[in-house]
Order: sequence, then C-alpha cells, then structure tokens
Amino acid sequence: MQVILLERVAKLGQMGDVVDVKPGFARNFLLLQGKALTASKENIAQFEVQKAQLEARNLETKTEAEALASRLDGQQFVVIRQASDGGNLYGSVTTRDVSDVATEEGFTIDRKQVLIRTPIKELGLHDVEVHLHPEVMCVVTLNVARSPEEAELQESGKSIRELAAEEEAQADFEVSQLFDEIGAAADDDDGDAPVRTDAAAAEGDDD
Repeated sequence: MQVILLERVAKLGQMGDVVDVKPGFARNFLLLQGKALTASKENIAQFEVQKAQLEARNLETKTEAEALASRLDGQQFVVIRQASDGGNLYGSVTTRDVSDVATEEGFTIDRKQVLIRTPIKELGLHDVEVHLHPEVMCVVTLNVARSPEEAELQESGKSIRELAAEEEAQADFEVSQLFDEIGAAADDDDGDAPVRTDAAAAEGDDD
C-alpha cells in the first residue's frame, strides 16, 4: 500500500515521500495518527498545496520539542516499586509510569512518546528514550527503587546486589562480634574463679 508522509517517520522517510508500507501498519498507525495519507492523486495534489503550511508547522513543533529536550535530557526520575530481595520487580515499569513521573516533575510528555527498548523488570538505573518530535529525541534515567533511601544509594553508584552484599557482610560482622563478646565474657568468668592453693588442696585431700 502506498502512502504519502506528512512528517518524518523513522526508518521510513521524510515529509512528502511516497512509500510502500503494509496495509495494517498504514491503517493502524500512519493514517490513524495523522502521519500519512493514502497516496491517491487527490491526496498528493492536496499535499503539494499544503506543503508550505505543513513544513512551517513542523518547524514550529520541532523548535518547541528542542526547547523541552534541552531541559529534559539527562533528567533522573525516581520510581518506587515493590521488589524481591534479589531486585526483581513484582511487575514492570511501563511507558505510562514514565509519563506520570515526568509530568509530576513538571515535564509534560505523552506515554506514546516514550520508548522502553528493554522491559524494566528489576531495580536499578535504566535509560529510557523520549521522542518529542520525529526529529527530536532525548534520554532520561529511571531510578527504580523500593524506597527513597534506596534510590539515593543507587544514585551514588551502588547496585542493589552491592547493597545486599554490604548488608550481608554487616550482618556477618555483627554475629561474629557477638560471639567474640560472649567468648570474652566466658574468659572473664573463668578468671574470676578462686584458685586453690596447695595447702587448701592438701586439707581437702585429708578430709
């Protein structure tokens, strides 16, 4: 199926290009979201009439997107989720979650602009793409943690596995310290026991 693009579409073409696509992709994405028109003679002629207007509108939206990208790029957002001790989430972080947490911080983005290339199913820092315009993209970082305190530690560069290892080492240290204290106390008790002299021992033997 041939369509004429009304804006740049990644890996497909630039505004004004007539391209061949699968009918389902055209109907369910390109035509539905106003990114293209069927490449009929009438639509191509209509595009040529509106081309200057479309290009001006594209430039305006691109400029706005670039301004937002300059503020948004590199931002880190904390997402609090429940997870196992091993760091695996009970569920996953979605594009809607990204949109919601960014909006709460004052950045208005739509979930459809968010691209999560690898499903986020564990704690840690995860980079996510935000496509603000066909020609403007930026990257934000999600700090997925079980608590704000844990998020701060992760932000400092420690992974959940390192944190777990540190906690285990601390617990082992406390246990060993406890046994050392018990051992020292036992030694003190032995030192306090009365020492029998030879005379006392002899008396005891006579008895």
